[in-house]
Amino acid sequence: MASLVPPPGRSEVLSLFRSLLRTSRKFADYNIREYAKRRTIDAFRHNKELSDPTVIAAAFSEGKTQLEVATRQAVVYSLYAPKVKSVMEIV
Repeated sequence: MASLVPPPGRSEVLSLFRSLLRTSRKFADYNIREYAKRRTIDAFRHNKELSDPTVIAAAFSEGKTQLEVATRQAVVYSLYAPKVKSVMEIV
């Protein structure tokens, strides 16, 4: 049985990728910011070769869920941002 939800197009996937990267920039802590960025890039590289439309749709849906989580976490982390910058940020 075919899935009723069509797989996302290239522009939708790229939009999700950019949104995840933008959201990762909102974290105040360097380590969390870099982790979110690295996790986004790694996940998209891992899913790059997917060809089954249902698997692609599931991966896209998971990405949207992760975007919502990251957005909420960025707000929570901003409330409890560290007072001192990381050594990696001092330049």
